[in-house]
Amino acid sequence: MRRTLQHPARIVPLAFLAVIAIGTILLMLPVSRRGTGNASFMTAWFTATSAITTSGMTTVDTATYWSNFGHVMLAVLTQIGGYGIATMATLLGLLVSQRLGLRGRLMARAETSSGLALGEIRTVLTLAAVVMFASELVITVIVAGRLWLTYDEPLGSALWEGAFNSIQAFNNSGFSLRSDGLFSFVDDWWICVPLVLGVIIGGLGVPVLYELVRELRKPAAWSTHTRLTVWGSVVLLVVGFVTVLAFEWANPDTLGPLGVTEKILASFVQGTIPRSGGFNTVDYGAMDTDTTTIVTGLMFIGGGSASTAGGIKVTTFFLLAYVIWTEVRGERDVVVGRRRIAEATQRQATTVALLGVATVAGGTLALLALTKGVPLDRALVEVTSAFSTAGITVGLTPELPVSGQMVMIALMFIGRVGPIAVASALALNTRHRQYRYPEERPIVG
Repeated sequence: MRRTLQHPARIVPLAFLAVIAIGTILLMLPVSRRGTGNASFMTAWFTATSAITTSGMTTVDTATYWSNFGHVMLAVLTQIGGYGIATMATLLGLLVSQRLGLRGRLMARAETSSGLALGEIRTVLTLAAVVMFASELVITVIVAGRLWLTYDEPLGSALWEGAFNSIQAFNNSGFSLRSDGLFSFVDDWWICVPLVLGVIIGGLGVPVLYELVRELRKPAAWSTHTRLTVWGSVVLLVVGFVTVLAFEWANPDTLGPLGVTEKILASFVQGTIPRSGGFNTVDYGAMDTDTTTIVTGLMFIGGGSASTAGGIKVTTFFLLAYVIWTEVRGERDVVVGRRRIAEATQRQATTVALLGVATVAGGTLALLALTKGVPLDRALVEVTSAFSTAGITVGLTPELPVSGQMVMIALMFIGRVGPIAVASALALNTRHRQYRYPEERPIVG
């Protein structure tokens, strides 16, 4: 136990494994399944992993397979996974800074201007809880009110569905109490917009939310991390929206039958959700290949660090973009917002991104080997969705054999826990030799 505490990066995987085991047992209880009998171990394991990792992928119809108790368990597991991921990631960052000396901490504070310190752990945890529950409460009221007043849902049913959807939205998951997901609400602004805003807020990350609360009116005072996350998220949201709107405008199976305003709303939803949301108002499986290619890229990037979203993270992606731009221009230092990025941070970003590429490539090859006849593009979308915990599916997951489902479980777990654990482990294991070897430059490119 002491060795584990000495390496905090090990705590997150072990904690998630423990909660997944508990969730699997609870979902296997007869009371969790609708009708007679109980869920199989594989179904319960897959669903519990999907809920804890806030993926939202499933091998069964959530609405009809699970009972009311099962739905409550899914909501609870998703909430635990979302709150735990956000706070644990933030706390790991704080623990990493504690391992630095006073000089190192002062330099890190000056370079990042994050304002987070070990003495503010309670503030960070409180902020995460307040933002989460406040956002979910607002979304619940709006969605439940709409279901009750417009769709004649009984008040109790409307409140429960609103609360369930709000939990899924903020935690960037995608379970739904309806068999068709949000298809029936494709043109309803009062349902779609609050849920998508919940996805966006939940995907920013606790450190960014913490700083925005303090410096919302002073963008010039934002740290480099907050700038990369906020403006990078805006860029990706625009790219997703424009891509879906342009490529799917005339597609008869997606946006084609909708009016202009409905197309704009659907494009906004489907352009945002790949960032790790999981909801869908149109069929991703019916989208053009060009669209799914961009969607796959957006899923791989994911949301903000220390957030409920998955992927390699926005900061990692745009930091690497700055590294490439700096190298192309032949400059010595990577500079973002008048702040020089440490070489160690650049190496960490490169490592996380390359590990992500390797994981997706390996998962895709494994899925193709285990499921003969599956097209490469469908397998890639499904694997990327699992790795990024986006929850988007083209209909392949329910058709997978047990071996394929196990691959997806591993991808969801690695995708959610891996980047955090790897980044923290790299920072914790940093060593400084008292000597340097002679320099040599192999030919690159």
